[in-house]
Amino acid sequence: MDPFQQMADWKKNMDHFFGDSFWNEFEGLIKPTIPQINIYQTDHELFCIVNIPGLHDLDKLDIYVDYATLELRGSIDIDHSHGTVVKEEILYGVFERKITLPFPVRADKIKATYKHGLVYIQLHRLISETSRKNRIHVHVLEDN
Repeated sequence: MDPFQQMADWKKNMDHFFGDSFWNEFEGLIKPTIPQINIYQTDHELFCIVNIPGLHDLDKLDIYVDYATLELRGSIDIDHSHGTVVKEEILYGVFERKITLPFPVRADKIKATYKHGLVYIQLHRLISETSRKNRIHVHVLEDN
C-alpha cells in the first residue's frame, strides 16, 4: 500500500476524531510561517521587526494596519538555481500574514523602514475608537 495514502487516511481519521481545525495548532511546527516577526511592546508603542531577505522592490511588499491587526503580503525570493540543493533552511515564497496586535494602533502615526533584510515598523497606541485600513510606505535606510 502507498505510504502517502496511509498518511492521508490517518489524517482524515484524526480530522474526524478531533475536528477539522485539529491541524491548525501544529501548522507552525510542521511548516513555519513566513515572514518571521518579532514584536516589542511598551505602554504606548509597538515595535515590529520583520525578516524579509532579498527584498529589492519595496512596492512588492504590502503592509496594512487596521485597528489592532497588522497585515503583511509579499514574497521572499531567493534566486539561486545553480546546482543541487544540499541543505535548504531559508524559507521563501509568497506570504500573507495577519497578526493580531495587543492593542489598537493609530493609523496616522506609523513609520516603516527597511535595512539589511529587516523591515522595522513603529506603531503607536490608539486612544480614540476610529478605524481605517492604511497601506504603509517603507523607506530604505542608507548605510553610513
